[in-house]
Amino acid sequence: MADAKPARSLAGIAGIVAAATLISKVFGLVRQQAIAAAFAVGPVADAYNFAYVIPGFLLILLGGINGPFHSAIVSVVAKRKRGDIGPLVESISTLVGGVLLVVAVGMAVFAAPIIDFVAQGLAENTPQARDIAIVQLQIMAPMAVFAGLIGIGFGTLNADDQYWLPSVSPMFSSVAVIAGLGILYGVIGGEILDPDYFRLGGIVLAGCTLLGAVMQWLVQLPALWRSGLGTLRLRFNWQDPGVREVFSILAPATFSSGMMQINVFTDLFFASYIPGTAAALGYANLLVQTPLGIISNVILVPFLPVFARLAAPENWPELKDRIRQSLMMTALTMLPLGALIMTLALPIVQVIYARGAFDLEAAEIVTAVLVAYGLGMFVYLARDVLVRVYYALGDGQTPFRISLVNIALNGVLDYFFMQWFGAPGLVLATVGVNITSTLAMVVLLDRKLNGLPWVQWGRPIFALTVVSALGGVAAWGTRWGLEQVIGEAGFFIRLGQLAIAGTVGLGVFSLGTLLLRIPEASQVANRLLGRFRRS
Repeated sequence: MADAKPARSLAGIAGIVAAATLISKVFGLVRQQAIAAAFAVGPVADAYNFAYVIPGFLLILLGGINGPFHSAIVSVVAKRKRGDIGPLVESISTLVGGVLLVVAVGMAVFAAPIIDFVAQGLAENTPQARDIAIVQLQIMAPMAVFAGLIGIGFGTLNADDQYWLPSVSPMFSSVAVIAGLGILYGVIGGEILDPDYFRLGGIVLAGCTLLGAVMQWLVQLPALWRSGLGTLRLRFNWQDPGVREVFSILAPATFSSGMMQINVFTDLFFASYIPGTAAALGYANLLVQTPLGIISNVILVPFLPVFARLAAPENWPELKDRIRQSLMMTALTMLPLGALIMTLALPIVQVIYARGAFDLEAAEIVTAVLVAYGLGMFVYLARDVLVRVYYALGDGQTPFRISLVNIALNGVLDYFFMQWFGAPGLVLATVGVNITSTLAMVVLLDRKLNGLPWVQWGRPIFALTVVSALGGVAAWGTRWGLEQVIGEAGFFIRLGQLAIAGTVGLGVFSLGTLLLRIPEASQVANRLLGRFRRS
């Protein structure tokens, strides 16, 4: 933003984003705990995961931080004068809102064939879940409109150096679901296990999800109006160069992310043939997305405007340094977390979800899926970092083409991996797709930026992978020893095992990382040590 207030430092932005995202993720985790306690991996939870796939995809794709809308808006608005931003945002909101209104009506009218297309196995295996899913999709259809408006507003606020509200706002969606399930529990006086209450539970769950999206949109309006960054006025100035610039980035970026969502549809198509798999995928994904969402926001939100400002060829040497820095931060966080999640998966699932209707059988199903998710955490975020570099360079076509190729690959891997590994195979297929995407983007970015020192980047990442594996083995050994001494039963026993084993694993990783003398690791360690001394 050409005449905006002085920008905060990367560390300052990261701190704000981390704190706000942590709050929203904690509430998201509590929401998922409430759903698990009420519905476990039964038909309501299965139905919700199928019904939510399109509204949730739109909310993440269009309304999520680091989504295409957010990225496109930041990339364009950050370069414009403040006085031009309000009319630009109003024009974009009018166009996007009109298009998404048509999408919402289509989802409500064609809910039944959509569910049958996404989850063909439901009609054959769990018809009750199919009926619930159709009603839920009809209720959540208006989320399409709010998703677009949320993404536009959040991108505009970030470009204006406002990070707290966009990062914390998902909390409102979680609060709505938690409150709705709490009221339902109070009305029926117990767990939602009776089939007579399944339909009511599904309706409440979907209605509260829609209410949460509306709340996310409403809370951003005062900040936008107060900052002069747009109002609710309808504006049809779609020939504005800024509008065309946004959509030149937005269209291929949205299609690219849409291609990734086709992979999700493919996963759910296969999951519909194994009852409980869709719910297990949702529960395990939330456990991964809680730390992943916090760390990805800390890395991607501050770096995206920096990438955009360094897009000119004369700035490419510094851009390459920033890319390396973001990838090293990704490795330093995702690799050890992935190792710990894989080795401590069962106690993690039991501590988070084992209550109400969620028993040991459900925990074991989710655990197997969670282990597969942990394996791919680094490549998941590394791919997102590289995608943002392409967006900053004004190139949305390359990620789109790579995603297009990966659709076929994901379908093939899903087919074979599900036969070999069951439900975890669907996640392993996604991991394979992310690995190929990351490698392809590195190769093409190497050509685009006239060479990248990717061998020099790869060596410390490989070393961190080895150190993370050692930390994971140490954590698993500690957990096994504790189980032999104090057993496995009980919430506090499991929680204590997690705390001790996790600390040992992180300690081994931290020691090994410091011995590697990676600059980013030393910077983080010195910063933490300085804060400790001051306190």
